[in-house]
Amino acid sequence: MALRFINSKRVVLAGAAVIVCSPLLGVTGALAAAAGAATTTSTLAPKPVTTTTIASPPTTTAPVASTTSTTAKAQTTTSTSVAPSPVAPSTTTTTTGAPQHVVNQPNLNALSPHIVPLHGAGVQYQASSGVSGQGIGPNVPSFLSSPGGPYLYDSKGRIILMHGVNVVYKHAPYIAYPDPGEPWNFSATDAAKMQRLGFNVVRLGIEWQALEPGSGGPNQPQVCTPGAPGNAHEWNSAIAQRYLNHVAATVKLLARYGIYTLLDMHQDVYNQNFRGEGAPDWAVCTNNVPIVPKGGRWSNNYSNPTLQTAVAHFWANDVVGNLQGNFDLVWKTVAQKFKNNPWVIGYDPYNEPFSTETQTAAESTFTGQLECFYIGKAHASTAYLANGAGALTCPAGDPDNGVIPTIQSVDSHHLTFVEPDIYWVTGGNIPSQLGPLPFKRIVFNFHVYCGDRSPVTGNPTDLLRCLQSEETAASEQEIVRLSMSSAYQSAGPAGLMSEFGATTSVALAGFDVEWAGLDQLSWIYWAWKYYDDPTGSSAEGLVEPDGSYSPVVSVLSRTYPQAVAGAPNSVIFNPFTGAFNMVYSPSVATQGVTTIAIAASQHYPNGWCSAVKGGRITSKPGATHLTVQAVGRPAQVYITVTAGACPSS
Repeated sequence: MALRFINSKRVVLAGAAVIVCSPLLGVTGALAAAAGAATTTSTLAPKPVTTTTIASPPTTTAPVASTTSTTAKAQTTTSTSVAPSPVAPSTTTTTTGAPQHVVNQPNLNALSPHIVPLHGAGVQYQASSGVSGQGIGPNVPSFLSSPGGPYLYDSKGRIILMHGVNVVYKHAPYIAYPDPGEPWNFSATDAAKMQRLGFNVVRLGIEWQALEPGSGGPNQPQVCTPGAPGNAHEWNSAIAQRYLNHVAATVKLLARYGIYTLLDMHQDVYNQNFRGEGAPDWAVCTNNVPIVPKGGRWSNNYSNPTLQTAVAHFWANDVVGNLQGNFDLVWKTVAQKFKNNPWVIGYDPYNEPFSTETQTAAESTFTGQLECFYIGKAHASTAYLANGAGALTCPAGDPDNGVIPTIQSVDSHHLTFVEPDIYWVTGGNIPSQLGPLPFKRIVFNFHVYCGDRSPVTGNPTDLLRCLQSEETAASEQEIVRLSMSSAYQSAGPAGLMSEFGATTSVALAGFDVEWAGLDQLSWIYWAWKYYDDPTGSSAEGLVEPDGSYSPVVSVLSRTYPQAVAGAPNSVIFNPFTGAFNMVYSPSVATQGVTTIAIAASQHYPNGWCSAVKGGRITSKPGATHLTVQAVGRPAQVYITVTAGACPSS
């Protein structure tokens, strides 16, 4: 749970005629109007609250290609004819099979962009009647970098964008890996489906309790006695390596299908004694107070007093068992295992860090403890919180080197995807005070869930309020990202929305990815499958038990750029028509081609038309990855992908 983020950079251009409704920054006003703007029998999109026509390059507008027409044999042509008169911006075509609007619900179709394909002199077309080759992405693998600013980059200097899903198995053996017949089996069928949907990253859950299960239960004196941290004597290298071999098998399988892995040390409510998962039983210290888990929804245990005691001991690291020291050792072992694997993009050290103290304190001390956990007390003199309170003061028992320098001591390649505290104040209306972290290769990693959702299914009980709260959260996350600017990342670290969704609401999932798409923000949906999730909701799985997809697949599977050889000025996709529009400014310092993932299986049953101005298409017709090379030194390259046939020359 937590919030979402929007870059400070705004969309201002498009490569073809585009009508963008409001475009989703001040979206809640448009939503309120759209909620009652049409009846359930509408066949045309209701008039949006505001309409902005984005200018086209000269001689590039043409009528929309029909979404129901069948393309001829695949071919590539370049138009040299004089362009016809542009279509009036108010023209809107109806897509066959477009979903009907539901009364009192925001109309996602009404707020989606209307994209007209490129047309005219200098435009290269490529018609594809179907999929002829399933590619694996933009010349992967490559170690990624986060030099500063909102984007990740590959070794060629291209901006890398990622869409993907979470795969987190929270029961023993605490990892989804290839094991036919078992409920935790992650198979080639799973990976192939992800590839066909256009996903190029999986956030793969691993757990401390699997890497260092130890022995015994909570409140063991040799662990939980107050005092200077020492040796808990719970580590077993052989057990950790057997577990990591299963993790490596999943990473290897995903790589075969061109999919990166983000390794996520997952936890919810700290430990299974609180109806959660994550920490081993031996690492639970409640001052010998018996643990009585709360009933009802699992998340009720966040207010369990014994949980408060247990997590306080972890963050203060004030018991002889050296809880943080053991946690760091676990991460050092993981990093040592994967340090040379370019299919791993990096490490998420702690899923949804929390202290229940922050539910009531306007200015929490927990954020300081979290920052100390990340960097260690030896680096506190060069760090501070974003509230300007001065140099960081760490608990006396904290390790000198926190989890980030511990990882980086053995791994000089991978990124660390740090998360903010998730409960900084009641209602989450003040940004986290997480400040600069004095290390390279940091990514700001956050989650987005609204509070107005069913405790059983996770679906919204008040969709409009959900959308409003997530819009508010967006600005907060951008503030946090920028507040983390350091000497190593002067424009702040890159951003990643690593959890959102857990819903069958197309509108809720659709608006999340719409915002992210306009801001060229990488995202990872929660979750691939339900896996009988003890701390989740029944609607969270994108893949149902029978192998079918949740309705949200229609908005999650999108045509989008996976690698951009320059600066992406505008990226727009309409999930109702499959129309995609992109404008980027090529960079002479960047090597390689721009690569677009084509969502063929979901959006182009009758083929698609790719069109480029200012560049040339270098991929073959029918390839699921469209590659574009700039020609000469154009100020901008324009790309459209539309369903059906290409415009006639």
